[in-house]
Amino acid sequence: MPNGMKRAFTGVALVLICYSLLGFLILPGIAQRVANQQLANYATVPANLQRIEFNPFSLELSLFGLRIGAQDDRQLAFERLYLDLQWDSLWQRTLHLAAVELWAPHVEARFARDGALNLGQLFEVPEAEATTSEAGEIFPLRIDRLQLVRGHLGFEDKRPSEPIVLIYDSLDFELHNLATRSDGSADARLTASGPSGGRIDWQGDLSLQPLASRGSLQVSKLQLKDFWPYVRDAAPLVLKNGTLELSTGYRLDLDDGFTLTLENASAAVGQLALDSPDGRKLVRLERLELSDTALDLAKQQVTIGTLRSRNLETWAAREADGELDWQKLFASSPAKADASKATAEEQAQPAAEPWQLLLRDAQLRDYRVHLADRVPDEDVELALGPLNLDIRDFDSLGNSPFALKLDTGVGKQGAVQASGQLQLSPMSGRLAVTTRDIDLRIAQAYLSPLVHLELRSGMLASELDIDLQGTEPLAFSVRGSADATQLHTLDTINNRDFVKWQRLQLSGLDYRHPNSLAIDRIDLSQPYARFIINPDLSTNINDLLVKRGDPPSAAEEQSTPASEPLAIRIGGIGIANGSANFADFSLRPPFVTAIQSLNGEIGTLDNREQKAASVNIAGKVDQYAPVSIKGKLTPFDPLQSLDIATSFRQVELTTLTPYSGKFAGYRIRKGRLNLDLHYRIEQGRLNAENKVVLEQLQLGEKVDSPDAVDLPVRLAVALLKDSNGTISIELPVQGNLNDPQFSVMPIVWQTLRNLVVRAAQAPFKFIAGLAGGDDSDLSHIGFEPASSTLDAEARKVLDTLAAALKQRPGLRLEVEGMSAGAIDGPLLAEQRLQQEYRETQYRILQRRGDKVPADPSLIRIETEDEAPLLEGIYRSRLGHQPPSAWAELDAEQRTQQMRQAVLESWADNATLLRRLSRDRAAAIKGYLVEAGLDSERVYLLDTGTAEQPSDGKVATALHLGSD
Repeated sequence: MPNGMKRAFTGVALVLICYSLLGFLILPGIAQRVANQQLANYATVPANLQRIEFNPFSLELSLFGLRIGAQDDRQLAFERLYLDLQWDSLWQRTLHLAAVELWAPHVEARFARDGALNLGQLFEVPEAEATTSEAGEIFPLRIDRLQLVRGHLGFEDKRPSEPIVLIYDSLDFELHNLATRSDGSADARLTASGPSGGRIDWQGDLSLQPLASRGSLQVSKLQLKDFWPYVRDAAPLVLKNGTLELSTGYRLDLDDGFTLTLENASAAVGQLALDSPDGRKLVRLERLELSDTALDLAKQQVTIGTLRSRNLETWAAREADGELDWQKLFASSPAKADASKATAEEQAQPAAEPWQLLLRDAQLRDYRVHLADRVPDEDVELALGPLNLDIRDFDSLGNSPFALKLDTGVGKQGAVQASGQLQLSPMSGRLAVTTRDIDLRIAQAYLSPLVHLELRSGMLASELDIDLQGTEPLAFSVRGSADATQLHTLDTINNRDFVKWQRLQLSGLDYRHPNSLAIDRIDLSQPYARFIINPDLSTNINDLLVKRGDPPSAAEEQSTPASEPLAIRIGGIGIANGSANFADFSLRPPFVTAIQSLNGEIGTLDNREQKAASVNIAGKVDQYAPVSIKGKLTPFDPLQSLDIATSFRQVELTTLTPYSGKFAGYRIRKGRLNLDLHYRIEQGRLNAENKVVLEQLQLGEKVDSPDAVDLPVRLAVALLKDSNGTISIELPVQGNLNDPQFSVMPIVWQTLRNLVVRAAQAPFKFIAGLAGGDDSDLSHIGFEPASSTLDAEARKVLDTLAAALKQRPGLRLEVEGMSAGAIDGPLLAEQRLQQEYRETQYRILQRRGDKVPADPSLIRIETEDEAPLLEGIYRSRLGHQPPSAWAELDAEQRTQQMRQAVLESWADNATLLRRLSRDRAAAIKGYLVEAGLDSERVYLLDTGTAEQPSDGKVATALHLGSD
């Protein structure tokens, strides 16, 4: 080998040997020593690098065993850092690393209570001198593969009231093709196992110029308790259990500001359990899921496509001071004080654009809400559930309506259903609400401070349409119907029933806040009420009212602005099978009576229109005596207009013994009462016509009473009785109810005077009882329109009348035949027309020589034969031809016009009406004569005209006279 080549080879070998010694042995040792010196100089805690390996040929560098921190408290460490530097870095002017591997990195990040981070205190680094490099210049770097294997991240935060400790082990990270000066992006993947079994998976791309990233993130089985101290400091809620799962795609761009969007995100919270700091249960949730969710940070918009939740149970209460327990809970939060400090600063800044939440479809199932109210003396508890709620197209900005559907149970058996649309801005909406079997006893605690009344039972049902027009001012309307059933209230002072009913039905309810309330009809089934007059003349209603503080003074009342009274209109009130009890304990002995079988109607009640409402109510007193109330009144101003007639029949007078003993001085041994009270009020003036009929009255022993009248009562009763033991009293009352001088004493004396006068004059007697008849009215006989035939009812009345007249030979009967043109006339005209048809046809048949029956009434006229006959009847009856204008009418119309003209000519025919009146009077006389009454005792008066009857029959009047 030539010497030159040998020298060259030897030189190269020496260079390689020196290079190898320098690269493999000397440089790593020097670098390790320098690194440890630097760590010792700048590290504030023990720090050490165990070994450095370097391959000068492949440019592979490995650092082993870095540890920063005490032996038993490593804060920053790794087992091995491997760098594979490429030779092309020399001519590409870019640091090119084919691989970067970091094995078992260990990081302990700790925040102290004052917010100091331990990692920022590991080194004391001198301030760097200002550099002249251009702003924004990025160090040229390219990494083909970056990998973290078996990483460990420990996190501790002592800033919250309860320190947070998190440990993420098995942390693996891999990144490919990272370049600082390239428009391309690097692919990356991260997996980490968190505390309590949680796991984080991230996969995406990362670009440094511009700084941006996109990818997907998934969090599995994350225990909420690991992060809950952050929440608890803001909201004092104690977490017992709860997990979180999250999956989302994202886009992050930091090139121009901070831009973040989440796409196709989903989240789920499961087995959530929250308690209050004092151990009370607040929330129990089985699961809540969000899917198809998106977030746009720039637009400040969150869109939730689907929300599903089930089996939530929560508790809420209003405390004794009127505040909600949840309100108190958050009011006591430490974060509230910080928030109050920031309020002034926030107000000084311009208002930021609000975030927008869009909720497309939400379904809540099997929720249960436990409500309590501790303000009343007795706690009120109400359970709602199972509660199901559906919400669609909700927008937190409130510019568009969203659909709502609610279905929930209330209490043990109640239910509420609601569906419709609501809008937040402006607040408005329409809901259809249905309730069933709502237990009204929940109102007991609110009634007790006001009245001594116990609500024993009561159920509410309704079907309502609610229309909310606005909240400032509040304006809404409610339409529909409502039922209150099985209402039963008890007077807790005397432990007796007060008011109850089987059913109260409101139909056609229309409430428009705050202006009007309209109800088409109120129906009461089996209502009951008790009214008592106490010995001191107070009533049981006064006793029920709980005595409260002093009423407001006149000045306070005047300071309250007057508002327009609510317009109330009730179309009608129906009462079915009602009852009532009345007692007057101011008398000795007390007076007690009962009213049963109350049935009737009350007409329209309207406080805006002073129109009288009709009243028609009937019932029974003490099960046997019928009572009726009929007439009209203005209930909201009874002194304006009233016309009421009340009738009592067959009331046992023994029940009135307390009143007779007090005012007459005698007990009542026997007797019955028929009472007719007719009260009329016009503009405050009273005009009453009352009639009292006492049957078989017998007085008992005398009673000492300071209020008794000083008159011979027994003599007056004996004189006033007729042969049947009946006393009739007329009691007119007149006066001005607005006059404070108006008194009832003159009325009492007028009553006594009437008694004496009637006893002296021996008034006209009813004669129905003479023949054992009932209370039937014998003063008239009813006939069907256009008929003089006596029906069964009329014959029965005449039989009674004939028997009574036989017992009173001195009486005579006068019959006044009557007819009513309004109802008799049209039927008489029709009868007359049918008679003309038969008589005309009869004459035609005679002229033709046909066989005819003995009387025209036996002929039958067919419908098709009526029109030709009508032509002749029209000309004969009216005396002229039909109008020429009728010639343009068709045959049917022309016939109808002629028929109507003929009927009108007979409808008000006085001859026909007078003949009918005479026939009716003759029928009555004939029947009585056949019944055995002497014809000389029956006189036929001249005929008369009767008013249009209400029962459809025309009454022929009967008059009694004497010989």
